[in-house]
Formats: sequence, structure tokens, C-alpha cells
Amino acid sequence: MSIFLRIMRHAAAYKYRLLLAYCSSIGVAAFALVIPRIIGEAVDKVISSGDLRPLVMLALAALAVSVGRGICAYGQQYLGESLGQRVAYDIRNLYFDKMQSLSFAFHDSQKSGDLMSRATADVEGIRMFIQGGAIRGAFMILLIFGVSVILILTSWKLAILSLVFMPLIILRTSTIMMAMRRNWLAEREEMGKLNTLLQENLSGQRVVKAFAAEEHEKEKFVHGASLVAHYGFTAEKLQAITTSLNNFFFLGGTGVILWFGGKEVIDGQLTEGQLVSFLLYMGLLSMPVRMFAFIVNSFARALSTGERIFFLLDAESPVQESALATTMPKANGSVAFKNVSFRYEESDNNAITNIDIEAPSSQIVAILGAPGSGKSTLVHLIPRFYDVSSGSITIDGQDIRDVTLKSLRQNVGIVQQDIFIFTSTIRANIAYGAIHASDAEVKRVAELAQMHDFIMGLPEGYDTYVGERGSTLSGGQRQRLAIARTLLMDPPVLILDDSTSSVDTETEHLIQKALENVMEGRTTFVIAHRLSSVQKADKLLVLDKGYIVQQGTHAELLGVPGPYREIYELQLRPQETNGVVSNRNLGNASTLHSDSSPQTSLQNG
Repeated sequence: MSIFLRIMRHAAAYKYRLLLAYCSSIGVAAFALVIPRIIGEAVDKVISSGDLRPLVMLALAALAVSVGRGICAYGQQYLGESLGQRVAYDIRNLYFDKMQSLSFAFHDSQKSGDLMSRATADVEGIRMFIQGGAIRGAFMILLIFGVSVILILTSWKLAILSLVFMPLIILRTSTIMMAMRRNWLAEREEMGKLNTLLQENLSGQRVVKAFAAEEHEKEKFVHGASLVAHYGFTAEKLQAITTSLNNFFFLGGTGVILWFGGKEVIDGQLTEGQLVSFLLYMGLLSMPVRMFAFIVNSFARALSTGERIFFLLDAESPVQESALATTMPKANGSVAFKNVSFRYEESDNNAITNIDIEAPSSQIVAILGAPGSGKSTLVHLIPRFYDVSSGSITIDGQDIRDVTLKSLRQNVGIVQQDIFIFTSTIRANIAYGAIHASDAEVKRVAELAQMHDFIMGLPEGYDTYVGERGSTLSGGQRQRLAIARTLLMDPPVLILDDSTSSVDTETEHLIQKALENVMEGRTTFVIAHRLSSVQKADKLLVLDKGYIVQQGTHAELLGVPGPYREIYELQLRPQETNGVVSNRNLGNASTLHSDSSPQTSLQNG
């Protein structure tokens, strides 16, 4: 019931439209109740008496009532549908806004296909309920109540006989409604899974074809589709059973009324016109009886879809913005981790533990470690994609939890490892974080990212559209576009999450050359896998299982036994040997450390 009330509260936001819709329903019901009475009068006053004079007036009255009923029916349909569309519009916007406010931790545990299903098909179920259940349901209740009163006033004996089946109908329908709700909820859940499967299949078509896994994907989709069909068919079958039983009860009641009503006409206790009116009112009663199953079906679907939607609307993001949060001004970029630990919700172990880092403004910090050592987790805590489990992170001495998320992320630029390019123009993709940037600013950052010459070689230049997820661009081009997009924000803190991993040696050299100037004056965190990134760092952090096991400069760490020397010998020295970085650069590495000259330190893991 709470879900139903929440849906109706959204409808009540348009109170005048809702009120007019219900007034139209009252009008339709009232006019519908008049017509059988007119026909009964015609039978008694015209047919039985043979006097044709009242027939014209009765015919005109029936015509006027029909016109009135048609106008009210139009208002009921129009207002009901427009109300349903407005409620669906509001809920979709609330849903989308909620999705934007939820942190990485929430999206890590959800499937995008299921989230899409809730925003489309589930919201559509609520829209159909507003128009077909909430509005028409009120009309059905009014009609049943009005017909029942008139039947009782006409002949209470026949009324009892005609309504004796109603408790059975209500009991049966209530039982079926619960079963239908369970089936619709299961159908919605399976539809979400099916959408996830479809979304993954379309996004991973290259992998599917590369491994010739088309038949395997077909089998998975057929299995999911069969479950959706099963639950949907079961729900519709229950509705069909309810409709058939209701019709059976109604027709049985009509036969009983015809028998006993005919006897009362013969006995002079009812007129012919009253019996005709009674039977016509029974006919009116058949419509809500037949529609009752549809209303129940609509109600059951609304409860199941509403449960799924409101679950997400009520979800609490692990990353919350404080009510007292202030706007962070343009930062100098001094970043400090103070005894920071973090654990993912689904994990029993910390991803990082007891991290202490001092990164003065304009310093370059390179982070190394094996896969799963906590490198990406560490840098994702700076823009609050996740919140620390303990400890604190400050920028210019201010705890990042005390400032608004928007102002924080305007001060922290990140080039992520998994590059996402929107289906739009190159210009729009570069200016995504600064949509009002001028053409000259877009061109400047494209040049810094070594992207401008490539763009100008395209037929439409910066107005060239890229395919879905940047499919028409190479890996290196996507990387450079993402770097340009981040640079346009001009952030004082820059995060490069393995940002040159997908480029060739020549492209990497061009990007690194541009980034030398770009990183000047910015505090930069680099997740490094290449020697060029390591040599230019003022401080190196070596992570292992979430702990900092070594820190210092390239020259300092290379001079002592430990994990860094092992990484260097296994991964970095071969790059030097193959000519990725010249010996001259290696010799100058020691001059790149900061004035603070951080000392090498070991921490027990």
C-alpha cells in the first residue's frame, strides 16, 4: 500500500488535472446511470401504452445524455493519459538525477541493463497504471456503487440476487492479484537481466565474433527471453482466468434475474420498463466486472514496478555531500593523505591501509605496484569517487569531505584507464567538462595533447562525429582526446590513471612531451608502467597489497634493494635497453626530485 500511496503522491502534484480527471469519471458514471432509466421510461410510457408523444422527448434526452457522456469520456481519457505522462516524466527525471548522484560504490554493484530497464519499462508500467488503474479504477468503483444503489431502490430482492456473486468475485480477484504481483515482479527482474545481457552483447560484439561465440550468446539470450515470456504469460493467464470467472458469475446472475424478474412482472410487482432497466443496469455492471481483472493487473504491475523504482530512488549513496559543505575555491593543489584506509563494501579486507602521503603543490607523484595493489583505488579517493573508510584526505589543508562534490571535482582532473568517448563530435567530447569553452581553448588543449594535427586531417575537423564509445578512433587517439578533455578544465590537481598504456612508443613520446608543460604548476598523480613516467616524478610510491612499501625518488630507490629495484629490473630496464628512454634521460633522473628529498621508507605489509 505504501508503494501505491507514493505513486499517487506523484499524481497529486498535478492536483487540478487529477481533480478534473476524477470529475470526468464522475460525469461518465452519472450519464451512464441515466440511460437505462430513460429506456425503462420509454418502455412503460410508450411501448406499453402505445402513446408515441413522449418518445421524441425521451429520444432527445437519450441523445443529450450520450453527448454528455462522450464529452466526459474524452476528458477522462485525455486527462488520465496526460497525467500518466507527466508522472512518468517526473519519475524518469528523478530516477536519472538519482543515478547521477550515486557513487562508484553503488554502480559497482548494479548492472547497467537492469538500471535501463527500470528507467524505461518499469516507469511505463506506472504510467499505464495512472491512466488505466487510478483513473479508470475510480470510474469502475463509482459505477458499481451507483448501479448497486439503483438496483436496491428498484427491487431489493432482485438486487440481493444480482449482487450475491460480488463477494466471490472480490475474494477471487484479491487472491489472484497477489499471484500476479509476484509474477510481474519476477518478469521485471528477468527483463532487467535480459537487458543487461543484450547491452553486454552489443558492447562486446568484437569479443563475441573473435571467439566465434555467437551460438553461446544466442543460447543465453533464448534462456533469458524464455523466462521473461514464462512470467509474463503466467500473469496474463491469471488475468484471463479472472476475466472468465467474472463473466461466468455475471452471466449466471443475469439468468437468475431474468427468471425471477420475469415472475415479478407477471405477478404485477414490477413493470416491464423496470425489468428492462434492471437488466440494462446489470449490463452496465458487466463492464466494471469485466474490467476488474484489467484494473487488478494494472495495480499489480504498478506495485511490482514501483517497488523496483522506489528501491533505487531510496538508495543512499556511500558518498554523501555534507549539508554544511562549502564551495572549494581554485586550489593551489597541495594534497595530503593522513592515515587513510579504504575497504570496498563487498570485501572483508582493506584495499589500501594506513596511507600517509604529502604531495606539495606542483609535485609529481608516480605510483607503482602489481595489479590489485591499490593504485587506482588510491587516486579514486581524491575526487571522492569513493569515501575513505578511515583517515582523511585534504587539499590545501581542507578536508575534501567538507566541500561540495562539484567544486572538488572541478579542482581534480582525471584521465582514467578506461576511456569513455561519447557519440558526438570531437569538439563536444573535448569540451565535455567545460561546455562554454571557446574554439581557441579547445584547439589549445588539443595541441597540448598532440591531437590537433590529426583532427585537422579529418573531413569535418573538430565537427567530426565519433562512433559509439569512440569506436572510430584508435586507442591512442582516444587517450589523447581524454587528456585534452581533462586539460580544458585546467585542474590544479591532475590524475593520470595509466593514461599512456594504450599508445605506441612514438605517441607516448609526443604525449609525454606535451605533459611536461601541462603538469608544470599542477600536483600530478601518475599511475606509472613506463620508465618515462617514473623518471619525471618528484616522488615514487610502491604499493603492495594496499600498503606503501617504498617511497622516494627514482635515484634513491634504485640505490637500495627492495621492490622498486625488482620492478625496475623486470619491467623498466628493458624499456631503457630497447631505447624507450635514452641513457641521457636516465642520468638526469636524479635531478628531478623535489627539494623536500623524501627519504626511502619501508612499511610492513
